[in-house]
Amino acid sequence: MQLPAEAVAATVLIEVVRISALPTRRGVPYLGRVVAHWAGSEAADALTLIEKLPGSEQHRCGFSPGWSIRAYEDSLDLALFEAAFCFRCHEVRMHGTAVPSVLATQFFDADTPPAQTLLALFREAAP
Repeated sequence: MQLPAEAVAATVLIEVVRISALPTRRGVPYLGRVVAHWAGSEAADALTLIEKLPGSEQHRCGFSPGWSIRAYEDSLDLALFEAAFCFRCHEVRMHGTAVPSVLATQFFDADTPPAQTLLALFREAAP
């Protein structure tokens, strides 16, 4: 999977969000509770894992993501990007100031070890 390279290099903090509802329009944050903050090597490792997600064909489920990450630079102002993951339809939708339109919608193989590791990290983050 491709993440915006400059944003990845600038990321110092990741918020993990347990999504409770879809936003009313594209480009706004996904609704849900922040369940974890990853910084330093934990954030870098998570981004590396996400970049290792192998591509996949589109599956149809209507896009019902359960998790998202929001990446922040050191100002912690505005998220560089948010990526929402649907492990049923294997789709990731990204938005943010650092996301070119070509990266906005991608598909990953949710049954592979990297995807299952990412899902386990998300689940560990939620109490």
